[in-house]
Amino acid sequence: MIGFYFLALFAIWLLGGWVIYRFWKAKQPTILLKKIIHIVIGLMLFCIWFGGGFWEVSGKKMYWDAKVRKLCAEDGGIKVYETVELPAEMFNKWGRLLLYQPTKGENALGHDYLWKSETKLIRYNAPKIWRDQYQIYRRFDDRLLGESVSYSRLGGDLPGPWHPSSFGCPANAGDAALVKKIFIKR
Repeated sequence: MIGFYFLALFAIWLLGGWVIYRFWKAKQPTILLKKIIHIVIGLMLFCIWFGGGFWEVSGKKMYWDAKVRKLCAEDGGIKVYETVELPAEMFNKWGRLLLYQPTKGENALGHDYLWKSETKLIRYNAPKIWRDQYQIYRRFDDRLLGESVSYSRLGGDLPGPWHPSSFGCPANAGDAALVKKIFIKR
């Protein structure tokens, strides 16, 4: 679709250049030729306006979403190296681990497990792109139990009072998903 869009823009510019060239070569331009010149110049200005608007509204987001998808395909997702079985009373009725308290930083999983999280900004301007990585270690032997890596985009829209759009992948990655995959009911 984008390739067709750029091909059509190129064809219109080529046609416009040919018509303008013919206009300058003509000794006595006719009224019809003058009208054609005005139409072609109007079409070329419309293409500039439409192309800029398309890039600002959709093209930039499509480009950066494709980059984020590529990054996700390279190293995104959850990798579980070892699971931990815990008694059923350590989970609530919805299956959420009672031990997990994300506001406590490295001690989010209590004293037996180390919780590490890192956010790395890849692109600072609009749209903003970042990488989130979560890791869970067992403290007594410093063994990595699992890690989750995800990428996100925020913004890239027309400026305004509305909330910016966002995109993130993979869908199954994140801190809660990592905890759920590592700590299972006995």
